Amino acid sequence: MGEDISEDPTHTGSGSANNTNTEENGETVEGVKYYTLEEIRLHSMSSDAWLIVHDKVYDVTSFLEEHPGGEEVLLEQAGADATESFEDVGHSTDARELLLQYYVGELHMDDRKKENATDENVSNSGESSSSWTSWLIPAIAATVVGVMYRYYLSEHKSS
Repeated sequence: MGEDISEDPTHTGSGSANNTNTEENGETVEGVKYYTLEEIRLHSMSSDAWLIVHDKVYDVTSFLEEHPGGEEVLLEQAGADATESFEDVGHSTDARELLLQYYVGELHMDDRKKENATDENVSNSGESSSSWTSWLIPAIAATVVGVMYRYYLSEHKSS
């Protein structure tokens, strides 16, 4: 009977504050737990706070009170992707290493594709609208400079 418990494929032994939630949620593939955005969104309270940073899922509940920026900063991002906020702050190497101890799994591949597809659509539409400005604005600036130069030369010749 004890053998059945030790062979449980959902046991991670991560030692996180919410180990029971970690075991109940997610899908394990090749030893890595994958969580959907819906599952991660459930962990958005001070008693249970998960973050996504670079498609990795972290249970930062036990770190809330220790966070130098205050727990409010983490709670604003809890249950969601905090990659942009994490990078904008410019965390140190030590902070990145500290984050590793709160690792519980990865963002599910299906949810990664949704996020990347949305990002691609935004960047593609941005590229097409800004591609004409990449040559038009310099062309207009060159024309204005040329006209001003001609005007300057014509004024100095007549003097």
